[in-house]
Amino acid sequence: MTLDIVVLGLSITSSWGNGHATTWRALIKGLAERGHRVTFLERDVPWYRDHRDLRQPPWCRVELYETLADLPRRHTAAVRDADLVIVGSFVPDGAAVAEWVTTQARGVTAFYDIDTPVTLARLEHGTTDYIAPATIPRFDLYLSFTGGPVLDLIETSWGARAARALYCAVDPDLHKPHDVVPHLTLGYIGTYSPDRQRTLDRLLIEPARRLPSLRFAVAGPQYPADIAWPANVERIEHLPPQEHARFYCAQRYTLNVTRADMIAAGWSPSVRLFEAAACGVPIVSDRWAGLDSFFTPGTEILIADATEQAMAILRDMPEERRRDIAAAARRRVLAEHTARERARTLEAYHAEALAARARREGVRPGVGAVA
Repeated sequence: MTLDIVVLGLSITSSWGNGHATTWRALIKGLAERGHRVTFLERDVPWYRDHRDLRQPPWCRVELYETLADLPRRHTAAVRDADLVIVGSFVPDGAAVAEWVTTQARGVTAFYDIDTPVTLARLEHGTTDYIAPATIPRFDLYLSFTGGPVLDLIETSWGARAARALYCAVDPDLHKPHDVVPHLTLGYIGTYSPDRQRTLDRLLIEPARRLPSLRFAVAGPQYPADIAWPANVERIEHLPPQEHARFYCAQRYTLNVTRADMIAAGWSPSVRLFEAAACGVPIVSDRWAGLDSFFTPGTEILIADATEQAMAILRDMPEERRRDIAAAARRRVLAEHTARERARTLEAYHAEALAARARREGVRPGVGAVA
């Protein structure tokens, strides 16, 4: 069945300091490839306007709006008539957007939390401004970037009707092996975050200091000027998504560093894991609960807790084993973690939500569903 889908998300047009763009682009492209029609409504804000790298994707329609009041004026009919309406996390004025959507939409509604551990912490402290606790039970689906025990918590503590994991995914058309000679021993892509910096120091910067003959790179914006980068660490301020694959393929290993909230929650894979694996590059990762449900440690991914472990991998790993790990991870990702697979998962959740709605509304014999 072809679905008409409306998405209200943070940004799909700009990937500048915005990991959401990668997720939305992959998922919506996967939905389009399966025949669905998607409209993406994005708030036109200066920081994304000045850094747009995909103004009009070929696989969906993008509509920019300037103020919250523009939504009911211009887009009520689209939201009302859609088969599925998805509101993403961190949307400007998101709490009001969610209230409007759950009031107007006649189809299935979903909140897609691309920041689940952060959202739950903010809900606990009463500081979230993009979703209100009272609105959560009004959505048919709470789609979460985090799986595992957190899903039960979202239902029992916050009243979600159906909390379901919808992990990030990779677009294998963009992320695939390139004919590039790896000149970097270890690289990393990630916007600066204070809670990740200690791990980056331990697993990349300190190994670079101790191994001055090897080359390293860190790509991503917002790093403080006072970080003392070793001379053999290349800094790249921003790397657009279309350049990620070549950057991965220029590395012998790539580093995955997980935010503290996501380590605490577990079952929160970064899209960088799937991207690098699809490119055929072995991953060195920090440790978190649930990682082994996405990759098998030792055969599909390498775990490092300390500087010495990272250095041992970079210096001593036999080349045949390095290649075997990369190949195994690529097979796993292409089988389980592509955008098309996520689109199929979303279709199943939509069907589940429709069935649950019919049960809630009840059926009277000979009459049909109660309106």
